[in-house]
Amino acid sequence: MKKQERVETILRRLQEQYPETPVPLDHSDPFTLLIAVLLSAQCTDKKVNQVTPALFKAGPDPAAMAALEEEQILGHIQQLGLAKTKAKNVRRLSQLLLERHGGEVPESFEALEALPGVGHKTASVVMSQAFGVPAFPVDTHIHRLAQRWGLSSGESVVQTERDLKRLFPEEAWNRLHLQIIFWGREFCTARGCDGRHCSMCRELYPNRRNPVLWRKP
Repeated sequence: MKKQERVETILRRLQEQYPETPVPLDHSDPFTLLIAVLLSAQCTDKKVNQVTPALFKAGPDPAAMAALEEEQILGHIQQLGLAKTKAKNVRRLSQLLLERHGGEVPESFEALEALPGVGHKTASVVMSQAFGVPAFPVDTHIHRLAQRWGLSSGESVVQTERDLKRLFPEEAWNRLHLQIIFWGREFCTARGCDGRHCSMCRELYPNRRNPVLWRKP
């Protein structure tokens, strides 16, 4: 199967499997989405969703969050990985939203990535899911599947993002990055498939004999 055929197969199969693509992190607006994505670093979405209701009740907007003490924020998220650093970043980020952006989450990659704790992936999620700007955030699942499906070499997440943007139509990016994540969690997990077992891998590479060794982002 040629690469373009693989691309078309992936688009078709994922749309059939996941016609709806809800954001896995619970949120109500761009600010709560930004905070939830920041908190999800090295942590599962399920765990983040367990702690954010109480956090967002205490700090539903940048002004309220900035008014909290760092220790108060930490008390809500202490069960998450890197909790102390995240608590510091959440408070300082909220302060900067007030100081630089009038209490609003900026609709700019550059402005988002200038905030503490916000990298390119976090900014991409917010831009795509909060503001509808085409973006292709690359997480562990997408990085892994892009290699297994022959879409990218896996040298880096930067290269994977560049390759996926080149292969898939821009209007599909925001939906597709979630669909790939859903497939990776459900069918093509790190240990459950090595490029030879899940139905997508078998369809794309029916004659593959050797496992695909992937590089973690």
